[in-house]
Amino acid sequence: MRNPPKNDILVFVSLKSSPYDDMSWRPTYRSSKFRNVYGKVANREHCFDGIPITKNVHDNHFCAVNAKFLAIVTESAGGGSFIVIPVSQAGRIDPHHPKVCGHQGNVLDIKWNPFFENIIASCSEDSSVRVWEIPEGGLRRNMTEAMMELYGHSRRVGLIEWHPTSSGILFSAGYDYKILIWNLEIGEPVKMIDCHSDVIVCMSFNTDGSLLATSCKDKKLRVIEPRSGRVLQHASCKNHRVNRVVFLGNMKRLLTTGVSRWNTRQIALWDQEDLSMPMVEEEIDGLSGLLFPFYDADTHMLYLAGKGDGNIRYYEITTEKPYLQYLMEFRSPAPQKGLGVMPKHGLDVTACEVFRFYKLVTLKGLIEPISMIVPRRSETYQEDIYPMTAGTEPALSANDWLSGINRDPVLMSLKKGYQKPNQLVFKAPVKEKKGVVVNGIDLLENVPPRTENELLRMFFRQQEELRKLKEELNTKDVKIRQLELELNNLRNVSPVGNNV
Repeated sequence: MRNPPKNDILVFVSLKSSPYDDMSWRPTYRSSKFRNVYGKVANREHCFDGIPITKNVHDNHFCAVNAKFLAIVTESAGGGSFIVIPVSQAGRIDPHHPKVCGHQGNVLDIKWNPFFENIIASCSEDSSVRVWEIPEGGLRRNMTEAMMELYGHSRRVGLIEWHPTSSGILFSAGYDYKILIWNLEIGEPVKMIDCHSDVIVCMSFNTDGSLLATSCKDKKLRVIEPRSGRVLQHASCKNHRVNRVVFLGNMKRLLTTGVSRWNTRQIALWDQEDLSMPMVEEEIDGLSGLLFPFYDADTHMLYLAGKGDGNIRYYEITTEKPYLQYLMEFRSPAPQKGLGVMPKHGLDVTACEVFRFYKLVTLKGLIEPISMIVPRRSETYQEDIYPMTAGTEPALSANDWLSGINRDPVLMSLKKGYQKPNQLVFKAPVKEKKGVVVNGIDLLENVPPRTENELLRMFFRQQEELRKLKEELNTKDVKIRQLELELNNLRNVSPVGNNV
């Protein structure tokens, strides 16, 4: 048998010439450009060191990256904060580096706007969602005033996601089991999706943002039409308890990670139009950490990274059986708390880099870039591994999408287009502050506390307000008595004046 070609994947096919023959095996080959993709860790001087990464156990990445900035949720006392660092300023970070610290509770998720690279959204245990504008060059002082403060959830908010094609649509999922759709052009929620019976743990959009897939602690996988809130498909996952879900581009497939009935980590592939049973289920290992899936629609590669693991497995997804083709595994001794992903237009195409992770190593306070590279000898632009990809220009406005229009992302070439700056400007709406008053109580001004520190602060603040109100009431009582005495005096003087 000849040696397999270097970039081919070996697949064994069983043959039987008759019912009485022993099973024999014959190798067949399927070509793959990504068979030899390898992970390369950045040198120490290109890592970000000395960052007090949060110790929060919430199952999120606590990291967001774009071509300009790296944002990491940090450990802080009294409220929540995150740090924003220009991607070009690697090295040891000053312990007194400015932070974004406007939230009153721990920050649970952060996401950069895909079309405006200075705009980042955050959500927190204080039940608010906030949108921040980071100045060019990064922060020079602590930022406490948000561009927008969005209140609508009655409990803490654990997830946020930007719409993939519309510039002003933001989704938030809270522990009140609701998903709110925010129109940032007016700064208000325009839709509430209320079909979940437990906490939503993951949200994922298809390519044009017309469908939303969610996984929930009620053990159900759902495909939702977000504008109407209608559930198109749902699966009750008994043998495969879903944790995370991701749309596989335009393949009309979903991939989920979860746990099997034997408590082993597992992945499953689903047809988005029929969730009655998975197309493929594959067990990964017996570890307990949560598996995070990352899908690259340009290369059809799937990356699996476990929370607390040091390795990253990667697969190639195909439209034909066996659908999932294992490629290789990147190994590292340092466990990862979370991973940020660089958008395509921020990659180094001259090094044939097809994906880049930013790995959070909590014990070392270290952010470690990991580049996934296709080995090529030629130094020219490799068009076969860099097809046209989603760019930084929105396809729709918020009102267009809300009116029912769907459009695919505006594509760009990484050969020339990745150097083209976005000329659009994100503007926050100017509006008067409104309240939602129920039984004389403004619900937006009286968001229920979610942490002990916040509860104590609110208690002492209310005690101080009560003291001031009592003082004001006493002052007014004295004033009223004085006015009553003056009025009586005037009444007594009037008859005497008339008699004279």
